[in-house]
Amino acid sequence: MNKITEIFRDFVPEYLERFGSSIPSEHHKAITAILTCRTDVHGLLYYECEKCGEMHVAFRSCGNRHCPACQNHKTRQWMARQMKRQLPGHHFMGTFTVPSELRDVIRKNQKKCYAIMFAASSQAMGELIAKGRHVKGDASGFFGVLHTWGRQIQYHPHTHYLVPGGAVTKNGGPWNPTGEGFFLPVKALSALYRGKFKALMEEAGLLHLVCPDVWNNGFNVDIKPAGNGEECIKYLTPYIFKVAISQHRIEKVEGRIVTITYRKKGSRRIRRLNLEVMEFLRRYLQHVLPTGFMKVRYYGFMNPASGTPLEGVRQKVMEALNTPDVIIPPAIKLDSQICKSCGGAMKYLFAVAFIDLPPEDRG
Repeated sequence: MNKITEIFRDFVPEYLERFGSSIPSEHHKAITAILTCRTDVHGLLYYECEKCGEMHVAFRSCGNRHCPACQNHKTRQWMARQMKRQLPGHHFMGTFTVPSELRDVIRKNQKKCYAIMFAASSQAMGELIAKGRHVKGDASGFFGVLHTWGRQIQYHPHTHYLVPGGAVTKNGGPWNPTGEGFFLPVKALSALYRGKFKALMEEAGLLHLVCPDVWNNGFNVDIKPAGNGEECIKYLTPYIFKVAISQHRIEKVEGRIVTITYRKKGSRRIRRLNLEVMEFLRRYLQHVLPTGFMKVRYYGFMNPASGTPLEGVRQKVMEALNTPDVIIPPAIKLDSQICKSCGGAMKYLFAVAFIDLPPEDRG
């Protein structure tokens, strides 16, 4: 059993008793999923070893995206797909933040505000690209990821984007690459982002909840070169399928104190933070997303519904870079079940769900 699941099983009953009446339904669902993951609640999976023929039975996982024991296979599958879709050439990573004074409003109106964060940042970037002053061409493509936590698992919502360094023209023109060191002016982009954020908050009926002083500053934007984009994809992938903190960062649990490790930005020195267990659970659960909310979004020619085919853009990039062949990213080995007796690969046979079976008939 992993450390996070152990903490939940030991202390969630107390957490529910103390705060149950004020806990959002999404948090209740995540708690139930974590507590029942890989138990008989979800049924059994049957495998057969392709080498020795031995049958293996395992509990099914809950599949909840907020469960620390799930999503490993989906994580690696998504990364493999994204690496395959990635365009050749240089990329940039953009980060859009919000003022700390807005965080409480966003936390209480997550579904609307997270959508506004995506819309304001993507529209600002797309509009500045389309003006053609800094990037030639008027049609771009990129994808964004919502990230809600900081290094101490505090609430810190922001969005990251991976953007190819260039654009095409809508009339079918060539790929127009930017320089490798500069993409867009962050000061102008920040002002545009702030203005769109304010307008969208007003449209959503949330503007009255925000102190007017907030709109004077604090909408910071950072855009940095990201090489060919592969390292950025690897960096963003865990944020898509994991929540708040990885197992290896939980150093120990003693009594009611959870000790986590972290590094400050720009520092390699490992630091430690002690959290009372109720505070640890609160911080973890505040990153549970609204039901059905998509934390990865694709824009421009990166959107599958775009009228500009991605493969056509890829061909234009290759022509602009004088690349004779398609750049094939390195293969990513996906996790597979291994036979504990002989080490052979196991073949999935079937699953049995226990939804309608009484406990005495399970397994």
